[in-house]
Amino acid sequence: MNRILLIVLLAAAGLSSCTKTVDVKAQISAQLIKDDQLITTYLKNNNITASVIDSAGVSTGIYYKIDTAGTGTGLFTSSTQVTVGWIAWQIKQDGTLSGVIQQTDTFHPTFILGETIRGWQFGFEDTKNSLGPGGIITLYVPSHYAYGPFPQSSLGLPANAVLVFHITLYSITN
Repeated sequence: MNRILLIVLLAAAGLSSCTKTVDVKAQISAQLIKDDQLITTYLKNNNITASVIDSAGVSTGIYYKIDTAGTGTGLFTSSTQVTVGWIAWQIKQDGTLSGVIQQTDTFHPTFILGETIRGWQFGFEDTKNSLGPGGIITLYVPSHYAYGPFPQSSLGLPANAVLVFHITLYSITN
């Protein structure tokens, strides 16, 4: 009787291990394609010319437009402190912008660049030769480089939200 029970338990354990695995890379890739299409359609529909950021020759899907260069140039690393002000929106699935989801008014926080979302890190690092203090940049950030599949209820953002940041750079400290 114990042998039969043992055989049944082993068979059940063997069958339960036959579950589908989640291919995270494929999910991220598929979402990046959707996000890129949403961003490029938004840019085209609004006649905005923006540059795409490459990382080691591969497109990140992050686009940027330098609205004002600022004075001098900045050297941006993961340990660089930036003092910024910003306005943020979400590009909705219908290709329009949401209302403002976040904005700094009179308070301009300072962040260590390596502690911000990856979209900001790539955006600042890619513009190091043309953005300085007083500069203004607009970043179009796919969900993977913002908050990914995690909803941000405090901001009213769903999972996989594509974001637009209009950022004023007040100072850089290395």
